[in-house]
Amino acid sequence: MSSPSPMPAAVPLRHLYRITEAMRLLSLSRSVIYEQIRAGRLRVVHQGRTPLVPALAIQQYVDLLMRESGVEYDQAS
Repeated sequence: MSSPSPMPAAVPLRHLYRITEAMRLLSLSRSVIYEQIRAGRLRVVHQGRTPLVPALAIQQYVDLLMRESGVEYDQAS
């Protein structure tokens, strides 16, 4: 009997998300998204004047919220 293999890390469907897409992914309002960006808690990159949220930044923001809430979880799964 072989042991079950660990779950692979999630591969983002896309690498960059527009603000409206990040709002849906994080279930946050536009104003909260921009507050988090200004506070340095959610990172963005710019293509021209368009702010884009990297998939990695979304994951890091979720990880930050989990740490702040005291929830422990396995990041590899």
